[in-house]
Amino acid sequence: MHSSAVFLIEFGAIILGLGLLGRLAARLRFSPIPLYLLAGLAFGEGGLLPLGTSEEFVAIGAEIGVVLLLLMLGLEYTAGDLVSNLKTQYPAGIVDAALNALPGAAMALLLGWGPIAAVVLAGITWISSSGVIAKVLGDLGRIGNRETPVILSILVLEDLSMAVYLPVVTALLAGTGFAAGSVTLAIALGVAGLVLLVAVRYGRHISRFVSTDDPEKLLLVVLGLTLVVAGVAQQLQVSAAVGAFLVGIALSGEVAEGAHHLLAPLRDLFAAVFFVFFGLHTDPASIPPVLLPALALAVVTTLTKVATGYWAARRAGISARGRWRAGGTLVARGEFSIVIAGLAVTSGIDSDLGPLATAYVLLLVVLGPLTARYTEPLARRLTGRRDRHTAPEAEAGPETTARDQRDSHDQQDQAASVSRP
Repeated sequence: MHSSAVFLIEFGAIILGLGLLGRLAARLRFSPIPLYLLAGLAFGEGGLLPLGTSEEFVAIGAEIGVVLLLLMLGLEYTAGDLVSNLKTQYPAGIVDAALNALPGAAMALLLGWGPIAAVVLAGITWISSSGVIAKVLGDLGRIGNRETPVILSILVLEDLSMAVYLPVVTALLAGTGFAAGSVTLAIALGVAGLVLLVAVRYGRHISRFVSTDDPEKLLLVVLGLTLVVAGVAQQLQVSAAVGAFLVGIALSGEVAEGAHHLLAPLRDLFAAVFFVFFGLHTDPASIPPVLLPALALAVVTTLTKVATGYWAARRAGISARGRWRAGGTLVARGEFSIVIAGLAVTSGIDSDLGPLATAYVLLLVVLGPLTARYTEPLARRLTGRRDRHTAPEAEAGPETTARDQRDSHDQQDQAASVSRP
């Protein structure tokens, strides 16, 4: 009875604290992710006040948080989105992966962590935070800007690429030796491909099976189906996150909209718990030794993300000012980087990988909104050039014309579709 009371007090205090941190972040117009991570550091291993009885429940909540993050992401895309984005924007996706994954892989090898850690750290440095970026676009009034579709396309391609990357990482982390690892990897990719094929070809039938006018039943069926598929996927070494993502892709139409509305509060709750859980398992004393590599990696990958956005916007015919804005906006890292690092930490691949990922994400989730705002004016000042032909495009916000405002509604929907907490 006593332990039950302590659990309720501890877990209630965690939820209350997260709520207050979220309100503080909203008031500061900031992503709450760094605050959640810092809270985990404060109450985890080596922190100010380590948790006791509630830690096991927080661990389960963190797993559910990852599943819901990926489910909600999948609900925003259809099979048509998947195919069209791969066909039209794949060059930008290739450049994005090459420029931003290679620095992470190189850093892991320089630190002597081995090839598997290199693959993990490559993913951590590759994926931008679409949740932070979507919020920044709205805060800066850039939803209607001409470069915004380029930014959103890159984010969509990154998100979709996780359906392949996560099974690969999971299989590599679980493999024992080259032969066992190869078999596990082949099974993982085969299962992921099969589930994706079912989602693309039979998504309508799945949506029809799930569909109901009763919100309670819809919530229970979608959540239950997602957890079952995620669990089976994890048993097959595919990753529970990928299973949830593919369930989301399989659902479409009114079912997807209804499920999104019902699951959003649960997603926000358990995603916050996930970030806290990651912080709980990172000893604050382990961060200073990896702070210098994390800082170096943050500087390099800030430059490579700016280069990625600049190149992609130039390819789309955007002006110089829009190119710099696109590059600066893509800098923020967040939820997916922590998901990938969490897989590695759970497998025990290297004790320094978790602290480095925490420091790296903390740096870039703070720096990202600043680069989004100041990269373009700083570039103009350094180059001494002004683009005289793109004034209406440059500041899409209060000065945007009525026609541009109407056209921006579709962009607003796109930005919301890639938003994660």
